[in-house]
Amino acid sequence: MKKTVMTLALLAATPAMAEPLRIATEGAYPPFNEVNAAGELVGFDVDIANALCAKMEAECVIVAQDWDGIIPGLTAGKYDAIIASMSITEERLQTVDFTDPYYSNFLVVVAKDGSGVTSENVKEYSVGAQRSTIAAVWAEEQMGTRGDLRLYDTTTASFADLEAGRIDAFVADYFPAVEWLKDNAGFSIAGDRIDIDDKIGIAIRQNEGELKDALNAALNGIIADGTYGEISTQYFGVDIY
Repeated sequence: MKKTVMTLALLAATPAMAEPLRIATEGAYPPFNEVNAAGELVGFDVDIANALCAKMEAECVIVAQDWDGIIPGLTAGKYDAIIASMSITEERLQTVDFTDPYYSNFLVVVAKDGSGVTSENVKEYSVGAQRSTIAAVWAEEQMGTRGDLRLYDTTTASFADLEAGRIDAFVADYFPAVEWLKDNAGFSIAGDRIDIDDKIGIAIRQNEGELKDALNAALNGIIADGTYGEISTQYFGVDIY
């Protein structure tokens, strides 16, 4: 079900976008997107979405949508784009289209200090991952049919089980893992970062060439004028593009 949380961007729409541009994000994936105590959508993805809307001079409405329903909601016309740190994959390209990537992602294995878990031996332990993600695909490949893999609806739920000792490790995207580790002593990244050539893009419906071109032009614009770097540095201390 679509949550009712929303935020408005710039109020002056261009003639090319006479109707508000509706953008979905998950709202449960800090620091990229989450709902704060005031009920507002915040995070890197949200700030990038607002920056793109400002660059396009478009009125935008940003809504939160549960991850499992986020692509079906797009194809059903509930919104026009997804800015939710979504990986560009061949499987997804059969259903939706993507803009140019707006950052690249690495995977990591997070475990309790001294657990012995590494990215090479995860199949020997109980491991969690968020369902329908690149992390889950990688974990399934590593664990095989005999491994103890547990899939979660949100990254937050999986980290809670890791902290409580219900799983030995969790496979996560690098930046959310680093954010979680800031507040959770006794846990760390187990082994090296896992480079799977994961590119993150904005999902749109297929055959929406005008919107795709507009979003790509706006992305190039906020990179060129420094807006992207300012937003990225605010969240990560570096430009992650």
